[in-house]
Amino acid sequence: MVLGVGMFAAGLLSWTLLEYAIHGWMAHLHGTFVTPMHAGHHRDPRAVFAIGAWPPSTAIAAVLFAFFGLAPGAVFYYGLLCGFIAYEIIHYRLHFAAALTPYERGLRDRHIVHHLRRPMMCLGVISGFWDRLFGTEPAPHELSALRASLGEIRPLSGPTNFHQMVSWVLSSFKRG
Repeated sequence: MVLGVGMFAAGLLSWTLLEYAIHGWMAHLHGTFVTPMHAGHHRDPRAVFAIGAWPPSTAIAAVLFAFFGLAPGAVFYYGLLCGFIAYEIIHYRLHFAAALTPYERGLRDRHIVHHLRRPMMCLGVISGFWDRLFGTEPAPHELSALRASLGEIRPLSGPTNFHQMVSWVLSSFKRG
């Protein structure tokens, strides 16, 4: 039981580094196959969900559960998957909802700075830890000035790209 909880927590925390690697290194700092997909989100922040990642992530989880159940490696992956789910929820909230807590307000401010002022900085969406470690966090006084330069940015409204995922799920059920 303790091993399972530890592996799940390790997977959950590892998501923060994986998110930084995908968003920071693969989408912004180096030109990879992720770069053009992510550029669409910067052109239209309403395209907030990583739709293409859901089908393979879900399939991997289903296969792991079918073959390995709650084996430590599978539980680690479930932690990663829960981190991804948390990321999707938080990323949506940063764009479409008023902050509920001071921590969320800080995340939202950093993310808006990333979108509108420094696209090569503030690369961590759900944590600033890796930005501080890898030097992609502006100095505190610069970050404060960047936040102040934005003024009050209201949350977005209108549709997101979530309907694409719903359509995929519904069409999967119709086929099966």
